[in-house]
Amino acid sequence: MAVSTKVRRTTGRKRSIQSSSAGAAAVIQSQPTAKRLNRLVARVSLLDKAIISQGAALAGQSVSSFMVSEARKAALQTIESRERIVLTAAQSRRFVEALLAPPRPLTARMREAMRAYKNSVQSDLD
Repeated sequence: MAVSTKVRRTTGRKRSIQSSSAGAAAVIQSQPTAKRLNRLVARVSLLDKAIISQGAALAGQSVSSFMVSEARKAALQTIESRERIVLTAAQSRRFVEALLAPPRPLTARMREAMRAYKNSVQSDLD
């Protein structure tokens, strides 16, 4: 997923959207004073509200800004964990060896699958 770099001015404050060339998660960077135009609403239990309020108070933030900042952190962490594969040294070595190894001979089942694919898919390249 390629996202082009784009800079937009909103009431004199700069907001940028950046993406890495590898198609990793787009990272949205915004100055804290940028005008907020969208609204999120959530219904929570009394206990959840008390916990969130206490967390916000301990962080020295309003409940709203605390929820936005923590939700944003969680969202970025989720995106990162889903889009990046982390390998140990042994797994990395095994992966590279598999890439560099000569291809195995095709089985009869693989040949049949290739024929079925070629018969079912039309291409401008053929």
